[in-house]
Amino acid sequence: MNPAGVRVLSLIPPMTQLNTPYPSTAYLTGFLRSCGIAATQDDIALRLVLDLFSTDGLRALHDKAVALPAKKRPPATRVFVAQFDRYLATAAPAIAFLQGRDPSLAHRIAGRSFLPEGPRFASLDVYIDEDGGDPLAWAFGSLGVQDRARHVATLFLDDIADVVREVADPRFEFVRYAESLAMSAPTFDPLAQALAAPPTLVDAALEKQTLQAVDRDRPAVVLLSVPFPGSVYGAFRMAQAIKARHPGIVTVLGGGYANTELRGLAEARVFDFFDYVTLDAGERPLLALLEHLAGERPRLNLVRTFARVDGKVRYFNSSEPDIPFDQTGTPTWDGLPLGGYLSLLDMLNPMHRLWSDGRWNKLTVAHGCYWKKCSFCDVSLDYIARFEAASAQVLVDRIEAVVAETGQTGFHFVDEAAPPKALKALADELQRRNRAISWWGNIRFEKSFTPELCQQLADSGCIAVSGGLEVASDRLLKLMKKGVSVEQVARVTRAFSDAGVLVHAYLMYGFPTQTVQDTVDALEYVRQLFAEGCIQSGFFHRFACTVHSPVGLHPKEYGITLRPMPPATFAANDVGFIDPTGVDHDRLGRALNKALYNYMHGIGLDEDVRAWFDDRVPKPRVGRHFIAKALAGTGH
Repeated sequence: MNPAGVRVLSLIPPMTQLNTPYPSTAYLTGFLRSCGIAATQDDIALRLVLDLFSTDGLRALHDKAVALPAKKRPPATRVFVAQFDRYLATAAPAIAFLQGRDPSLAHRIAGRSFLPEGPRFASLDVYIDEDGGDPLAWAFGSLGVQDRARHVATLFLDDIADVVREVADPRFEFVRYAESLAMSAPTFDPLAQALAAPPTLVDAALEKQTLQAVDRDRPAVVLLSVPFPGSVYGAFRMAQAIKARHPGIVTVLGGGYANTELRGLAEARVFDFFDYVTLDAGERPLLALLEHLAGERPRLNLVRTFARVDGKVRYFNSSEPDIPFDQTGTPTWDGLPLGGYLSLLDMLNPMHRLWSDGRWNKLTVAHGCYWKKCSFCDVSLDYIARFEAASAQVLVDRIEAVVAETGQTGFHFVDEAAPPKALKALADELQRRNRAISWWGNIRFEKSFTPELCQQLADSGCIAVSGGLEVASDRLLKLMKKGVSVEQVARVTRAFSDAGVLVHAYLMYGFPTQTVQDTVDALEYVRQLFAEGCIQSGFFHRFACTVHSPVGLHPKEYGITLRPMPPATFAANDVGFIDPTGVDHDRLGRALNKALYNYMHGIGLDEDVRAWFDDRVPKPRVGRHFIAKALAGTGH
């Protein structure tokens, strides 16, 4: 059998995103088709949610809810049971509205009398003005009916999701499903126990959707791409269902989770569910595997692939070069339910909403990271270390092919950090072809982004950028090897903002040797960046030390001691450490997130940052006009 005769189905497991497809299957399907292989794909994450929120799904959820004694029903469930007829009547119209199929419904939804309202709507109370006016008027004004309705409909779905958690499956999340079962789990036992348990309502719906996709496409091989820990349980449940119904189908696990967490895989039970596990960029390993399944390549010559042989896990890695980035083909969204994605509006901040609102075509400007020095990053792994860029001509060819296929001109470039030179070349090529698109992506706030380049990128269609400010401290930025300073970040972000481009800052706390004073100073910098219009959005991440990062590989250089790791036969990535500063970063993190949430809504920008902390903290050492002076070029 020729590899071209092997039919391959790539599936997106729950949960990833509901507004747009996760791009891994689109890339793999496009590449396999370019090799003449019959490849199809589907998004089971989306289909699962639509199933749960369907009329039949809501009835099944209601049966679970009423089985609970009335006194034991949690808040969302009480409202759901009391107003079930309204939920049943309005869920399908609300879904259709969020899918963009019934925009005229916006007026009824925005009026707040159409959809039943559960506990999630309490979040709107914080916006009620002193005169008792419309709580959403500050965000949407007297118009903005579509956006107002989208936010109300999103809260409505959040209420139903809470009911799913309360009565059917406490692990359910729209984005991260059963994440705790897979986050750096050294043994497979917790996952094995969960998979051996009777299926929940969510599990049953997931099994149904998986088998429908398999029965429709009749593949010989099923690929499950797992980007995050929150997709692992769903992927294993899907593989379990496939193996039970179709034991002859070959199942393959790959994706970001495997690439980072399963590099030392030694757990044989994984292969009760998956026949193979591949690492890093999937094109070369998959071609080798398909040749093996077709009898054209010995198992010994597989590439970056785990398999079970005589009850033991073995790793096969024939040293063959990866497919060059500019030869991996154009991703295709053919087969994905493009009309079914939900444009959610969960955060009213105009930049933050981009992650959940709108169906963005996801593309990569380059493979890997051109900087690859940040000490907290997995710089030793392929997805960071192997940097390859495609020419602007190839990239715009791909953009035009995707627009022709999907009819959508919005793009999210999902690079670790898109190179400035590549983005300038992209802008030049888009201008040369007179091609109008909208795009946003991740960058480094480096000095190459001059005001002139920022304006050119905006003119080419750039609407937003995100980048890592991490801890706004020159000492810690130097320790992180970020290659930027706070002043430089201020100037670059302001240049983008002045060009009309929204700016999101990735922020970090808990980095090795970070003191309470460092944290207070960093928050003061962040306050000033918001106040000066440099950034419009941000997100604080708690630093996690990984075994593949410079901090994890060389802890003494960062003043920490790693905690002993338990023997790992399954996942290994995060590693605990002892920081001599002894700071309670979790307590500080609550204050940081509270402050940031308010800053994104334009609240508290003139207040002393110490007011956000529950405990007494030192006064910031940063001058209150540091950023303003840096922007004016007048020094500190």
